Amino acid sequence: MPSVEEWVEGYRSAWETRDAEAAASLFTEDASYRSNIFEEAHLGRDGVRNYWAGVTSGQSDVAVKMGRPISEGDRTMVEWWTTMNVEGSPTTLTGCLILQFDESGLCSDLREYWHVGEGSLMPPPGWGE
Repeated sequence: MPSVEEWVEGYRSAWETRDAEAAASLFTEDASYRSNIFEEAHLGRDGVRNYWAGVTSGQSDVAVKMGRPISEGDRTMVEWWTTMNVEGSPTTLTGCLILQFDESGLCSDLREYWHVGEGSLMPPPGWGE
């Protein structure tokens, strides 16, 4: 069973390598992954895999920083800060994951909130602590 920290590191690594299979393996078979709160959730490992394959296809030079996870019971919140090129344009994408884990340490529910900035921006002091 992975710890929260191991799960977060797996998520970071999957994003940097744009590995949709590795990302999907972090979730339960019946997971709900809501990448945009105003859109339908991506359901199950297949939904996560398909979402990741599509959304990361235009990304390159991806560098992801994860903050320190904050957990209570089976729920965890963690900030992330990503710099990358999106279809050749330097982009910064920052956000927060709200996660729920099952007893095996896999994520059964993910909601994320994010912001996009132009260029390669650095986090402010104290970010992610």
